[in-house]
Amino acid sequence: MAKFELKLPKMGESVAEATITSWLKEIGETIEADEAVLEIATDKVDSEVPSEVDGVLVEKLFDVDAVVQVGQTIAVIETEGGNTVEIKATAAETQKVEPVKEVAEVAQTVVAAKEITAPIESTGERFYSPLVKNIAKQEGISQTELDTIAGTGKDGRVTKNDIKSYLKSRSSAPKTETVVPAPAVPTKSLEKKAAPVVASGDDEIVEMSRMGKLVAKHMVDSVQTSAHVQSFIEADVTNIWNWRKKHKDNFKSREGENLTFTPIFMEAVAKALRDFPMMNISVQGDSIVKKKHINLGMAAALPDGNLIVPVIKDADQLNLLGMAKKVNDLANRARLGKLNPDDIQAGTYTVTNVGTFGSIMGTPIINQPQVGILALGAIRKVPAVIETPEGDFIGIRYRMFLSHSYDHRVVNGALGGQFVKAVKDYLESWDMDREI
Repeated sequence: MAKFELKLPKMGESVAEATITSWLKEIGETIEADEAVLEIATDKVDSEVPSEVDGVLVEKLFDVDAVVQVGQTIAVIETEGGNTVEIKATAAETQKVEPVKEVAEVAQTVVAAKEITAPIESTGERFYSPLVKNIAKQEGISQTELDTIAGTGKDGRVTKNDIKSYLKSRSSAPKTETVVPAPAVPTKSLEKKAAPVVASGDDEIVEMSRMGKLVAKHMVDSVQTSAHVQSFIEADVTNIWNWRKKHKDNFKSREGENLTFTPIFMEAVAKALRDFPMMNISVQGDSIVKKKHINLGMAAALPDGNLIVPVIKDADQLNLLGMAKKVNDLANRARLGKLNPDDIQAGTYTVTNVGTFGSIMGTPIINQPQVGILALGAIRKVPAVIETPEGDFIGIRYRMFLSHSYDHRVVNGALGGQFVKAVKDYLESWDMDREI
């Protein structure tokens, strides 16, 4: 029999670790090649880790809620053969991971921590993973104090991120001077318990989902990072409306997919970014990174109300048919929860369609570390002044508002306004004779 090491695969250029959310297989169970063994979650997306061989699961090296680094062995699968073989982290390459510095630091402090902190024990109501216990010992967190930390893991378990966030908030709070009594005198915790949720008898308390908490944190961090400012402009999309109406049925019968407005808008945004490359940047400290590729994120609402932003890579290189195919593919897989980690990586600019919900305009929050985001308002049939060589007259037109939020640290009002004006111009100059 041979033993194969199943490793956490690489999940995108900016993803270095993942949290194990559940094991789909138990020790002793048979596993087929490509069958999912466990589920993981990153700060971007949830996904499954499949086995690359047929065999039997003989060892699980991490518990649920454990944080695992990319490339680490997470399970051992026994299969036919005579040698022990390592499964590669990805199909294309093996990524070596340096020993986790944090684990070494925890090991060095366990002995000292035991002298001042009573052992942390899991109870019938709360389970603490070995990693959480070690961090608590290292930081001098007592059992009583740990019990007050709100857990975001499965069944309310405290995760590594929960305890790290707690420590960060505790360190930023005003420091108070405490006197440590002699060892023989019983000590009493001076820590304040977390404030309870206040609700009336008829109210229902619903805990935020894990993704909801991540989105909330991402939004707050963005507002605290970027100096948000907005520019608004109205575009006449009558030609686009009539053109789509003319071609959508033929496109549906030929391609088996719907022809929506989204690929048309994405094409206009990609062209405008090519015209104004200083909108296709990110900020890192005091440096500006000019992006070589135009990768458009399109915010998509999930059935549970959360938001995810799949990315159209090299959007400026796609023709309209290619853009329509890509938009439909990402939107469908987002709704079904089938996006891969790479599908939501490396975005350089984001577009969100608030018109889907009937809003005529909005003030979207920038998707960090980008510097701009465009909100598309609802298309409305309105009376408008139409200018012609023979004079002006009132007519019925299809119009929409474009709301551009941008980072005023690096994008001034002129650039922000010129960019959204370029998007408007591309939309209004739509060729009615264009084929798809």
